[in-house]
Amino acid sequence: MKKSIFIRYISTFLIIIFISFFVLTLIITSMTIRSENKQKEEIAENTSNYITEYLISEFSASFMPTDFERFVALRFNDISNMIDILSKNAEKMTILITDPQGKILVSTDGMYTGTIEDSRVLSALTEKKENKFYTDIGGLLERKNGVIVTPFQYSFAEISAGALIVCYSAGSPNDLAIGTVKTIILASLWVMIASFVVIYFITEKIVAPIKQMTYATRNFAKGKFDVKTPVVGEDEIAELATAFNSMADALANYEYTRSSFLANVSHDLRTPMTSIAGFIDGILEGAIPPEKQPYYLEIIGQEVKRLSRLVNSLLDISRMEAGNRKFEKKPFDICEMARIILLSFESKIDAKRLDVDFDAEEDRLVVFSDKDAINQVLYNICDNAVKFSKEGGKYRIKISETSNKVIIKVYNEGEGIPDEDLPYVFDRFYKSDKSRGLDKTGVGLGLYICKTIMDNLGEDISVAGVYGQYCEFTIKLTKYKEEKSSFR
Repeated sequence: MKKSIFIRYISTFLIIIFISFFVLTLIITSMTIRSENKQKEEIAENTSNYITEYLISEFSASFMPTDFERFVALRFNDISNMIDILSKNAEKMTILITDPQGKILVSTDGMYTGTIEDSRVLSALTEKKENKFYTDIGGLLERKNGVIVTPFQYSFAEISAGALIVCYSAGSPNDLAIGTVKTIILASLWVMIASFVVIYFITEKIVAPIKQMTYATRNFAKGKFDVKTPVVGEDEIAELATAFNSMADALANYEYTRSSFLANVSHDLRTPMTSIAGFIDGILEGAIPPEKQPYYLEIIGQEVKRLSRLVNSLLDISRMEAGNRKFEKKPFDICEMARIILLSFESKIDAKRLDVDFDAEEDRLVVFSDKDAINQVLYNICDNAVKFSKEGGKYRIKISETSNKVIIKVYNEGEGIPDEDLPYVFDRFYKSDKSRGLDKTGVGLGLYICKTIMDNLGEDISVAGVYGQYCEFTIKLTKYKEEKSSFR
């Protein structure tokens, strides 16, 4: 079964919270038990010290070390009442008084009689120091307790007269520890419920745009690019949604320009072919008089050249995209190239009566690039500038230099390019003059080819302008550094 990001996200958070509270419960329980054990041990030590001091002071004043059992028998009621009161006030400790052999002389509430058989306790009864350990005293107690064994010593005696054994519960949760654990578990449950609610809405907020993107991509596969993802907030998901919508716009524009390209190519193939077929049929059938045939043959020749240009453009694109067109960089004079291109448009410029301005900072500015490729780019840009210039408008080619670049600007006054079309003028299949009112020969591939060439050469081309006033293309080429000594 496939798990969604939503389920995995919530499951991960809940598992982390559960483990965190589980570890926290163990730590707090351990600390609580340790603290309680320490507190009980301190109370047991204080109780042991108090009883020991009392018994030794009373016993050593009137009795010999061997008379300890008789002393206890004489003071049995007083001693019994005292240990009963102390054990109850100290969380029901068990207190035993024994002789050196482990015989129980007095116990809390008289619960225990007989002789102790635990080896560790018997060994501690005769030592001259206090001993602490955990034991059930050979099964005397129901479970292991903390045990403090304090022998009654005379300063001059070799062995103890007897011993005091104080037992206190330790090593397991008491009521406070259990209550603490219950409180933590209850708090954990509430926190997990609250976290689940919060995480649910957070996760839903994160996953919802992804679901919408999934829905949009399925529509993209069907050719529907109008589905957009809502952008909420300014986080990474919002940036992703914005980028996704931009991609949708680009795809929609690509699809539109592709369709426009196919329509333009179809038109530019069908129109000249129809004209060629019609004129040839007219000549063959005798519908066109012999004296007019040269005129129509010239038209046929122009249409054939038009078809040839279209096919060459398509082949050029195919070669560049396949990487079959190789570029060879070498130094050449860009000013000379620009002058020659400008002279080639003399008849077109005169026909439109353009005000031409050729402005170069130097007579020669040498660049390092592929000469034929740059000639193709600059010729296309200059041709477009003449084609789309208004009658009597200004037409300028300006060439300047920086420390490492030569900049060529081609300016013309005319209709320009609409603002909404500027970002797409170099796109494949794009044709700004959709009405074909000005450009009757192109199919929208020229600027795409220029941009592709410049990208392959590592150079830059851009466009700016104001719609209805002017348009200016800028070409930046790498300056040749050793032009004075090496260039011929």
